[in-house]
Amino acid sequence: MHTILGAGGPVASSLTKVLSNAGETVRLVSRKPIKTSRLVTWVGADLKDIAQLKNATQGSKVIYMCAGLQYNKKVWAEEWPIIMQNIIDATRYAEARLIFFDNVYMYGRVNGVMTENTPYNPASKKGEIRAKIAEQLMNEARSGNIRASIARAADFYGAESMNSFFDSMVLARFAKKQKAMWLGNASAKHSFTYVPDTGKALYTLGKDPGSDNQVWHLPTAAALTGKEIIHLAAKVFDVKPDYTEVNKLLLNAIGLFNKLIQETTEMYYQYRYDYVFSSEKFQSAYKLAPTGYDDGIRQFSEVLKSRTV
Repeated sequence: MHTILGAGGPVASSLTKVLSNAGETVRLVSRKPIKTSRLVTWVGADLKDIAQLKNATQGSKVIYMCAGLQYNKKVWAEEWPIIMQNIIDATRYAEARLIFFDNVYMYGRVNGVMTENTPYNPASKKGEIRAKIAEQLMNEARSGNIRASIARAADFYGAESMNSFFDSMVLARFAKKQKAMWLGNASAKHSFTYVPDTGKALYTLGKDPGSDNQVWHLPTAAALTGKEIIHLAAKVFDVKPDYTEVNKLLLNAIGLFNKLIQETTEMYYQYRYDYVFSSEKFQSAYKLAPTGYDDGIRQFSEVLKSRTV
């Protein structure tokens, strides 16, 4: 039994599809009901309620934590430690393996390449919280209390939910023949993980107990500058590579009227400087190559184009 916490999000949905196609039995866990099928069932649970979580994960072979919280540092500070402890306790109770899907906020600004060995040096409140819960989990794994691993991805693209800035500010706008908007410095390099690749990679880790108690960077194509990515996308959508840079001043101004944007401003360093993510460890261990930007953008363009018809 493969159990996915936080079902319904882009990464969880990608993983569900991969598991189903492989003939695996899948249990989806979320607060809101989700469509099921012959191999896929749904259980409702609040991750902050340990009793509900234990019930939802009972009988699991592998638990994948793919849930996200409201993008608010106050909510994160209050809820993430509780949820992480509940997940640790539920994993131990079920005698399952845990794979925690994570981001790179805990690394802070990195002068060079982000690898699994990059020290935690958060440059934001959200980064501090992510560093603490990552350590909370890996301390349990290192102590032998549970079998757990962390699977990290870069900023992603190719999510139908459109909650990626690259999807919403570049690809969706090009699909509508509009001028793109690039968050930050378009001359800086930036890595993006293609969402369908995350499902394949998480299942790969799920099949291999030898991956336990480690940090893994999921397959991600080599970083390009924003300008290079914009030109690739423009070619796919057959439009001019026109764009406007959204700097921190403008972001702060918009944030006065939009709380979500306001919460994004502390992460601006990720878009001002090079953001280079390496998945060499994973690719070497499992021979699973990332989807190239050309192919990923082209595949996702079909989804966007169908929405504009």
